Amino acid sequence: MTTLLRTEWLKMRKYNAFWWILGITALSYPGVNFIFYQAYKDLTNNPTQLGQYAKMGLGDPFSFPEVWHTAAFSSSIFVFIPAVIIIMFISNEYSFRTHRQNIIDGWSRNQFISSKLMDVLIITLIITLLYIIFCLVCGFANPTAIHNNAWSKSYYIGLFALQTFAQLSLAFLVGFLIRKAFLALGVFLFYFVILENIFIGIMYRYDISFRDYLPVEISDKLIPPPAFFGSINPDRYQKALDQVNLHILLTILLTAVVWGICYRINNRRDLK
Repeated sequence: MTTLLRTEWLKMRKYNAFWWILGITALSYPGVNFIFYQAYKDLTNNPTQLGQYAKMGLGDPFSFPEVWHTAAFSSSIFVFIPAVIIIMFISNEYSFRTHRQNIIDGWSRNQFISSKLMDVLIITLIITLLYIIFCLVCGFANPTAIHNNAWSKSYYIGLFALQTFAQLSLAFLVGFLIRKAFLALGVFLFYFVILENIFIGIMYRYDISFRDYLPVEISDKLIPPPAFFGSINPDRYQKALDQVNLHILLTILLTAVVWGICYRINNRRDLK
């Protein structure tokens, strides 16, 4: 494993695009959450009646313990940014024939995919760390942040990490199958941003429950909308909370299938 990690590091170290996109990721996750936080503060601090109503309706979504939930939900929207890194990683292996060189140097085919699995895990850990840092800074910065139950919703750390890993695994699968960076990125973004949402909209219109089991939606259901949505539609919010445990299992199963497909195809694919 140490050898795999060291080899992957040597590939990343001089890959400028990786550092640029990683930098964008490092700025975008806390940056977007801060924008949401600032908009919330501007709205609720408004001395008008609208500000008072907003304060009552929204509660304290950026204070402990609720910030764990709020930030996980808002951060989950932007997983397509690190997905660019994942797709570029695997596509470059085929563009520069480094996958074949690894095998020539003595790696097994399974070791090659395992090294990519570690890449996805590392990116997931980096993103999760950014999310944790924002939650801690934002939570302690609020005057109502010090609670005995400040960590009561910290389980969203695990849910956010699982969701991120699952969706980056889907991005990896697309890049692994297509092998052309721009084409794979276009296919993934089209499906992630547009196509699946169209399917969900159509199924919602005709009340088809299968919409909850589409590839991205399965892991999206791990993190329901923030608690203040419960005051808008309590029944729908409670239903979303009740579905989380099921979707944890489905997400793990789907992610295992994704990597199982990758291992199987890699063992059968020609080294071209």
